[in-house]
Formats: sequence, C-alpha cells, structure tokens
Amino acid sequence: MDLVPQEITDVEALKLLAHPMRQRIERQLRDGPANSAALARALGESTGLTSYHLRQMAKHGFIEEVPELSKGRERWWRQVPADRRIPPYSRQTPEMRVAVEEMNRLDFAEELEQFTRFQLERDDLGEWADALAWSRSAMRLTVDELKEFLEEYVKLLYRYKRPDEETPPGARVVLARMLAFPAPTSADDGE
Repeated sequence: MDLVPQEITDVEALKLLAHPMRQRIERQLRDGPANSAALARALGESTGLTSYHLRQMAKHGFIEEVPELSKGRERWWRQVPADRRIPPYSRQTPEMRVAVEEMNRLDFAEELEQFTRFQLERDDLGEWADALAWSRSAMRLTVDELKEFLEEYVKLLYRYKRPDEETPPGARVVLARMLAFPAPTSADDGE
C-alpha cells in the first residue's frame, strides 16, 4: 500500500478530527463499512446524530459512501485510506494548534484506555497475552534525522498492512503507536 502523504491544513478538517464523536465513529469504521443505525447502536447514540457526523466526515474526504451496500435511503460508509499528516507546529495557526492539541489529548486518552483493557483481559488471551511489543529508547538525532526516522516507521507499518482477504487465519488487529519528541532540556540523556 503506497499512499502519498496528505497534509491537513484546513482548520475545519482538523477540528472535525478533534471531535470526540467523530473519533469514535472513525474507530468503528476501522472494522469495516457501517451505516448510521449500526454506528448509533454501537456508540449508544441516536441515528440522527451519527448521520450528521458521517456527512461532515464525508464532506472533508475522511470517509466515503459505499454505494454497493446502500439500499434506498440507507447509506453505508467506509474509511478512505490515506496517509494523513498534521503540519509541523511552526506552520500551524493558533486555531490549528488548539484543534491538534485536543485531537492528541483524545487520542492519548483512548490509547491508554485500550492498553488498560488489554492488561485487564490478558489472563483470557491465550498466546496473545505475550503479544506486547514494547521498546523504549533515547537517540541523539537532528530534526532531519527524526523526519527520516518517522518515514521509515511509516514504511514499516505499510509493509505489514494488508487487505482483509489477505489476512491469515489467527491474525488479529494489533495497535501500533510511535511517539518521538525532544526530551525536555532538563531530562537525563540515559536510555
């Protein structure tokens, strides 16, 4: 899967991504196409509310209608595969920064909640209980080297992504997150 990076510079699109309900819808659509009624049931919300958010997400190109599944007034939606990127901090307006900070806050809260659930369910996971790939490191990099590091990481992710029809039996969704940032100037340089 070779996706060209797309930088999101539209403040309204960034605000859309920072909205908690739209983030929840986006996570649901990772599992495959859905209609507003199915999403409403899964999220404990009204169909009208999920329909509204779906239309807004489609307006910005984050999701698209699945015509072959739609019947009459029932519309089905799926994610649009993309390598979406946020502009560097130096090019963000104050309004963009607020949206990005909120999006990051919500993302990290969700990641922590999912990791906590994994830990609580570990006794029941069989061989998957050992499936925690964890690494911690400190590197001395230039800004350009950090950019290169990110691109290599993204290439590695794409190397392992595959369509559902090519997924072998026994495989399951594995969440991978990478966070790299400069240590505060007062931090210890140790690994």
